[in-house]
Amino acid sequence: MRLDAISPQRALIADSIAPHWRRPLMQLALAWATIFLLFAPDWAEMAVHWWNSSTYNHILLVPPILVWLVWQRAAELTKLTPHAWWPGLIAFAGALFLWLLGDISGLATATHLGVVLALQSAVLTMLGPRVSWALLFPLCYGLFLVPIGDELVPALQMVTAEITIALTMASGIPAHIEGVFIDTPAGLFEVAEACSGVKFLIAMIALGTLVAHVCFRSWWRRGGFMALAIIIPILANGVRAWGTIYIAQSQGVAFAAGFDHIVYGWVFFALVMGLLLAIAWKFFDRKVDAPFIDGERIARMTVFTPFEQRSTNGWKVPASLAAMALLTLAWSTAAQSLEAHIAEPIALPEVDGWTRVSPAHSHQWQPRMGGADQIERASYQNAQGRVVDVVYALYAAQSEGREAGSAGQGALPVDSDWRWLSATTAHDGVAGERIQALGTHRRVAETWFRMGDWSGGSLLRLKLLTMRDRLFLRARPTVMLILSAEERQGDEGTQAIADFRSSTDDLNEWMDRARGVD
Repeated sequence: MRLDAISPQRALIADSIAPHWRRPLMQLALAWATIFLLFAPDWAEMAVHWWNSSTYNHILLVPPILVWLVWQRAAELTKLTPHAWWPGLIAFAGALFLWLLGDISGLATATHLGVVLALQSAVLTMLGPRVSWALLFPLCYGLFLVPIGDELVPALQMVTAEITIALTMASGIPAHIEGVFIDTPAGLFEVAEACSGVKFLIAMIALGTLVAHVCFRSWWRRGGFMALAIIIPILANGVRAWGTIYIAQSQGVAFAAGFDHIVYGWVFFALVMGLLLAIAWKFFDRKVDAPFIDGERIARMTVFTPFEQRSTNGWKVPASLAAMALLTLAWSTAAQSLEAHIAEPIALPEVDGWTRVSPAHSHQWQPRMGGADQIERASYQNAQGRVVDVVYALYAAQSEGREAGSAGQGALPVDSDWRWLSATTAHDGVAGERIQALGTHRRVAETWFRMGDWSGGSLLRLKLLTMRDRLFLRARPTVMLILSAEERQGDEGTQAIADFRSSTDDLNEWMDRARGVD
């Protein structure tokens, strides 16, 4: 009885799908299921970002938007015939390789982008280039599934600070800016990471992309609208920050901060979004009932004919896709198991002209080296009384949760009183950063990495070297060294650090000796 009741429903579902689409869709569904299953940890990690991070909450709307975009094309898609296309496996291999590079180096953005590209390339492989062209915008819009944008925070902080100080001075309020700190009669204000406007900007870019596609046909109008979708949020965020400072001058900092949180959280986004749409409304040039694609025209396009000669039917392509995914996971597992041998405990060598002293910080400073296998800290003082704090961390491997220089690690730990103030450059050209706590305590820090024969301050270079070693299944330890000095009246921290480095004769050899390598 129960089977008899369900079978007609299944028949109705099957009948709603064009016959020539049933097998390709089933193969695509199996391919996607394989990708979701084998890379479930990465999808789960992205879902956590979507749900828990206010910067990425808007991504929760992207999956239903993608379903809607495909549904709008459904009638025209039935005029096309999908075919499995084996060259699509090349694109799939590229997506898997990107995921592998991210996984073995701890670069989450690469792993997230890799699994999303794997879904997209599976569509190309299972349905062919002609159908993929018809689905081009939904496929591209799927990139908004990747939680990316926090990398823009430092730049947006500086832009917001510059807009804010300009408006503050223009409104007659005496103010002084240094880095992301703005000093006014009402108090010292910081353009913190949460005030950078990054969450607002990336949400507006996602919205603007959708509106540009749905409401415009002219590429010039689409480009102009996207420019506004980027510029208006940045300018508006600067106005919001200025408004907070302006209100604080008469109502106090506490009132201004509370007002800012309420307005920014509940009203500001809606007002700016409404302003953007109001500006663009009269320029919309796409009719509401106009189809997004012309299935018959795409079916007649001869540009795809040579490519479709490589189309195939059967299960060889889906089987190859699954085999490639399994091989990639096996490669990653082998690479992740690598651990460099650490022979001896860390022992920081002596430095000519410098003696070890007990740490004496005017304000507590504790760099973070999460996941390091060994950590050694010391303070050195020279005859001129300059003091350099040294933090040396040794990693047997680089992986998730134990990455040298990862976000929140190093000289500027998260959840502390310390804030980034400005970049620094020593007299010998070495780059560093100046950080500040409570508006009065300052110090300069230089961060060095060493892997094999290379040393430097480039985190990107370190990531690339880690990727190379893991790809070739080679294990080498990584050193992270932080040299830092407090800045006091008339005493530059950059000079103290430069003097310390020059006293080691060769900083690379000094770092090697610290871990027992001659």
